[in-house]
Amino acid sequence: EVQLQASGGGLVQNGGSLRLSCTASGFTFEDYTIGWFRQAPGKERDGVTCIGSSDSSTWYADSVKGRFTISCDNAKNTVYLQMNSLKPEDTALYYCAVDLHPGGISTAQVLGVMTEGWYDYWGQGTLVTVSS
Repeated sequence: EVQLQASGGGLVQNGGSLRLSCTASGFTFEDYTIGWFRQAPGKERDGVTCIGSSDSSTWYADSVKGRFTISCDNAKNTVYLQMNSLKPEDTALYYCAVDLHPGGISTAQVLGVMTEGWYDYWGQGTLVTVSS
């Protein structure tokens, strides 16, 4: 059974930092993409960043470029999202998800957006609140 466990959310002041973790289990595919999405109150869920397992290539939404960094620790089956210079508009429920289609990271890089429908399994979400 594929499972994704997201953690690390919390309350932080404007300009602060948080690190989210997503620990994956239950699959042995060699070429997959782990992505982070977020959903702010009253808004649709949007893709934030993703990383490909084969070469650790990444994609970032313009809104987080230069502030967020995605990385992976294959030994721990964990993907991290380091969030710096947080803003109140970053407040949202953050989800991690896995796209098991080979080359999924390329889709985001070519289209310039993460396609939610390509992601096969989702974690439960972790809440990030940035106070002004």
